[in-house]
Amino acid sequence: MADPRGFLTTTERELPSYRPVEVRILDYREVEDRSTQDEAMVRRQASRCMNCGIPFCHSACPLGNLIPEWNDLTWKGDLASAVERLHATNNFPELTGRLCPAPCEYACTLGINQPAITIKNIEHSIAEDAFEAGLVAPQVPAFLTGSTVAVIGSGPAGLAAAQQLTRAGHTVAVFERDDLPGGLLRYGIPEFKLEKSVLDRRLAQMEAEGTRFRTGVEVGSDITGAELLESYDAVVIAVGTPQRRDLHVPGRELEGTVQALDYLTAATREVHGQGPTPISAEGKDVVIIGGGDTGADCLGTAIRQGAASVTSIEIMPAPPVQRPDNQPWPTYPRLYKVASAHEEGGERLWATSTVEMVDDGQGRVGSLRLTEVRLEGGRPVPVPGTERVIPAQLVLLAMGFTGVAPTGVVAQLGLEVDGRGRVVRDNQWATAVPGVFVAGDAGRGQSLIVWAIAEGRSVAAAVDRYLSGSTGLASPVTPTQVQFQP
Repeated sequence: MADPRGFLTTTERELPSYRPVEVRILDYREVEDRSTQDEAMVRRQASRCMNCGIPFCHSACPLGNLIPEWNDLTWKGDLASAVERLHATNNFPELTGRLCPAPCEYACTLGINQPAITIKNIEHSIAEDAFEAGLVAPQVPAFLTGSTVAVIGSGPAGLAAAQQLTRAGHTVAVFERDDLPGGLLRYGIPEFKLEKSVLDRRLAQMEAEGTRFRTGVEVGSDITGAELLESYDAVVIAVGTPQRRDLHVPGRELEGTVQALDYLTAATREVHGQGPTPISAEGKDVVIIGGGDTGADCLGTAIRQGAASVTSIEIMPAPPVQRPDNQPWPTYPRLYKVASAHEEGGERLWATSTVEMVDDGQGRVGSLRLTEVRLEGGRPVPVPGTERVIPAQLVLLAMGFTGVAPTGVVAQLGLEVDGRGRVVRDNQWATAVPGVFVAGDAGRGQSLIVWAIAEGRSVAAAVDRYLSGSTGLASPVTPTQVQFQP
């Protein structure tokens, strides 16, 4: 195990610093300053791991990451073994080390009465150090099975499924409607959270292993469902939840009201030299409706574009700073969080609802009429006498996603979509159409990156079993499994 006395001698969390706000808002580089971390810091944090008899961090991670094992190996300085243990359960630790909200840390046993181990940062450090040391090489299959698989969607679920199936010897083609693979990883997450060179580095490994990427292909029109079934032995639907939640209030049709993902995509394309963005926040009063991660991504982007002001609105009241009694350890609590973007500026309004988007007289949104709300029976109710108007020339809807549209390839394949916008599947990840499987948000609903990767790995095992009669691939989760919540 790691240092038997580590949790006694090192009692504080140590993390790399962010670059200064006044510096980082001038560019789109990742906000973390990795130069403020050395190997000794990471090893000290790894030494705090108690190698629990029952490692609850495992229960919180759908991937089943072997956290105590790679903590121990990190403390000992055995990078090669640590990254092998990390990749044993996670295809993309450099992505989860940046983007996962780390439910494992909230389930850390040490976190009962001390600050939890910096599991996410240790994972990030192992992955980056391994790439730098040349320890992440393509794993080319020893033989080909002769079976072909089409994966629709190149987000984390689709990529994980594709890599696992390629390594099992199947010939895999990943279809992506955008010009480059990655799904939301490519265009939905800003560069300051995930530099695309990190994604491209992993995609290059997958291509070297034999995975083929078909970009700029709209499945359902450029290639039909019938053509997929005719050309491939199995099909994996991993399209995420492309349906965006909308806001139905007076004035919604006004110019200047934009879905957050459209805004972030345009901004990322501009950063990568694909032309100026048609949706800029420069000089505008920006209002972001939705207080989650996507809202924070919009906030950081708007600040970098030179917005005059940015206001984030959340209809629910502010969550507590400390773990409440009804969300005990080791559950993943809903807490007040400050993302890096929140440190950079802007105002956050809680328990606030939009009543109307007000026309500026030229068919554009010029302001928002807001009201405070209170919860009654768990539902927000307007508080009389609290209405006010704030300026807004750009309104970004960051309210999440509602599911898969029952059209296009879903309709062509005859797949069933339930009331929550999820493609219906059985306990073997299969739809009612032989050879068609579903993974990720398309089957689960909007969730975390670790769930997407876990589902991709699990669906790969199911497809391998379908094609070969048996499988040696890992299957960390079931289609109906959920993380315990109070």
